[in-house]
Formats: sequence, structure tokens, C-alpha cells
Amino acid sequence: MNPDGQAMETASAEETQEVAARLTAELPAGAVVCLHGDLGAGKTCFVQGLARAIGVRRPVGSPTFTLINEYRGTRGLAHIDLYRIRGAADAFGLGVEDYLEHFDGIVAIEWAERLGDLLPETCWHVRLEPGPSGEDSRLITIETPIRPVPDARLAGP
Repeated sequence: MNPDGQAMETASAEETQEVAARLTAELPAGAVVCLHGDLGAGKTCFVQGLARAIGVRRPVGSPTFTLINEYRGTRGLAHIDLYRIRGAADAFGLGVEDYLEHFDGIVAIEWAERLGDLLPETCWHVRLEPGPSGEDSRLITIETPIRPVPDARLAGP
């Protein structure tokens, strides 16, 4: 993995999926992964890597029209695509809040910025951009969530 916030370059869809697969090992139960990037940036490709890493055997495609696809492997994976959603109110009418609050697998959200301030602070943010080394290259930036460090001195007796 790259140090938090530094871009790494992949040369192919397979390498992009491998980055996602490696990230899967770091994700706790209930992790929300917010995927950012233009159309064709590789967001669905990244989710395919998450799915492969947890043993999903069926094809993983973009849920642009179904909005939410759920997969099962060694862990659950909810793939949410908010491209056609205008804002948080529309998304929450579809039950997105249940995934954010109660899903114990991985929640991967394309176009997550459409939820605005309703996203939990504990989200992992993955930014995908075209890379400089060819049509299939991508620059991927992963930002880990804010995690308070417990301080035993504050816990009390």
C-alpha cells in the first residue's frame, strides 16, 4: 500500500484490481470505501478487485441502473452507484443509510460525494484518475479514515 494520500500508478486493470485486493486486507468490518473519479476512471474495476479478494465468484458490474448490488464471499460486499442520484435524500430513500449504519461487510460507493456530509468520518477515500503511462494506466490515491487513538489515561478507573 502507498503511504496515506500519495498517488500510486497502475499500468493495467489487473494491477488496479490488485491494489484493491491488497486494500481489502486492511478494511475492518463495516468499512465504507468512497470511490471518486470521472466516468471511466476505474471505479468499478476497483470494486471488482475488492470482490475477487473476498472470493466473489460471479461477475461484478456497475450497478448504475440497479443502484445497489450485494455480493457474498468470505465477507459481504455492497456495491452502490450514486451516479443517477441527485443528492443524499434520494440515496437515503433507497436504503443507503442501512448499508452505512448496519452492513458488516465492505460498502463500496461510486460517486460517494453525492452523499455530502452524510458520509461517516470513518470512510476510506479512493481517488482514481487517468495515469500518464497509457490508456489503461491509473493514478490511485487512498486516504485512510480518521481513527482516534485510545488513551488509557482518559478511560478512567
